[in-house]
Amino acid sequence: MSNYHEPVEVLDEKTKNITRAINSLKEEVEAVDWYNQRVVASNDEELKAIMAHNRDEEIEHACMTIEWLRRNMEGWDEELRKYLFTEGSILEAEEAATKEPPSKKSRLHIGNLK
Repeated sequence: MSNYHEPVEVLDEKTKNITRAINSLKEEVEAVDWYNQRVVASNDEELKAIMAHNRDEEIEHACMTIEWLRRNMEGWDEELRKYLFTEGSILEAEEAATKEPPSKKSRLHIGNLK
């Protein structure tokens, strides 16, 4: 099965690389989840430590890929700057970021409808 949703012939190399990065990111995050579940489920302390180490390596790989996407795909930099390393509610940060200042809001001047 192809990872492309458009004919590969019409995609440039940058787009193909972005697809590769996104697929790698999905795989790394999935591996983090698998290792994390195994750490929680295991009753062998040495095995838990090894799997926790492996999980943390996958987190490192995911972060490296996110940084590549930030540098190479439009939109990532702005969104990461908006949410990463912030305090408080993530949803409140999103609401604050999407609210336009009153001077920027468009106003309809329809007039009296009577």
